[in-house]
Amino acid sequence: MFDPRDPSFLEDPYPAFAALRAEGDVHLHEGLGLAVAVSHAASSAVLRHRGLGRIWQDAQPLERFASFNLLHRNSLLENEPPAHTRLRRLIAGAFGRGHVQRLRPMVATLAAGMVDDLAAAIAADGSADLLAHLAQPLPVAVIAELLGVPGTDGPRMVQLSNAIVKMYEYGLSEEGRDTAEEAAAEFVSYVRSVAAARASAPGSPGDDIISDLLRSELTPDELVATAVLLLMAGHEATVNVLGNGITALLTHRDQWERLLATPSLLDSCVEELIRFDAPLQLFERTATEDVTIAGYVVSRGQKIGALLGAAARDPKVFDEPDRLDIGRTPNAHLGFGLGIHYCVGAPLARVEIAAALSALTAKLPGLKLAETPRRRPEFVIRGLRELRVTA
Repeated sequence: MFDPRDPSFLEDPYPAFAALRAEGDVHLHEGLGLAVAVSHAASSAVLRHRGLGRIWQDAQPLERFASFNLLHRNSLLENEPPAHTRLRRLIAGAFGRGHVQRLRPMVATLAAGMVDDLAAAIAADGSADLLAHLAQPLPVAVIAELLGVPGTDGPRMVQLSNAIVKMYEYGLSEEGRDTAEEAAAEFVSYVRSVAAARASAPGSPGDDIISDLLRSELTPDELVATAVLLLMAGHEATVNVLGNGITALLTHRDQWERLLATPSLLDSCVEELIRFDAPLQLFERTATEDVTIAGYVVSRGQKIGALLGAAARDPKVFDEPDRLDIGRTPNAHLGFGLGIHYCVGAPLARVEIAAALSALTAKLPGLKLAETPRRRPEFVIRGLRELRVTA
């Protein structure tokens, strides 16, 4: 069984996943303390089964993790019906008021400007970090616009998000847990102050997401949890799809050249990058009743995880799954989930990824890796520390 802390596994987990799939669809992972579904069919069943839910359990002790628990206890992601149904209706209603379409031209302009900055940095120094110049600032700027907060607050929000999401990893130190709580407390305070200012300003609320949520039936804690979830989920997914995906394109040079020659493949390229090196590798569920997945019994109260990265390389669903194919269609990846927890921000993430790729191919067609990318030492959220490129 794989060790989620082993550097060689973190560098390339897919051979280990293939070995597990060859042995069966579901396996008990003693180290993780839960069963893991490794086939596409079993992972899909985990995500869809109504007897498997996101059952939030507060981090302990309660007084130590008050803000972290507040964010998750009131989150769309950590609730099941009927609470989930109500939250998703209100949040999807806010997203449905044209925000993605409203932001599309701005996203394209932002991406183009950031690629210009990347090109200038490469010209000045010979190479530059694509994460720092494009993949990280783009989703932050978009989320800042979506929430109606100053773009200058973006870098701090990213730091807070990065600290909080480390709580989802296995074997986090006590210092890391304390840092996550401190970040959550600062984030809660920040969103509450923004919401209060928005509610009291003349002529407000406005046309941003926080204003839409203020007009909804969300409680104050639910509004805070929703705003933070949008930032964390929206930022982490886009950054890591771009980092992992551009690495894949530049490593599989024929596919980069193919995208340059055939821009009409942009949309299918986005889907393939999400599939090929999944930014979220594991999504946990808890059994609310005895459930059988691919012959494996998950007893009530026990956990099972869908290994999304393993499902994305299942040869029963994807021809030559270890081959990057930017024209792959259909592409039934599970990168944005399935069922009631399907990612509400998926349309915006697709717009951001496509805008970044479009700007890169237009302005830096000779883009290539300057050195081996540095990978983050985490398993659940898969991404890079640095991606130095040249042109």
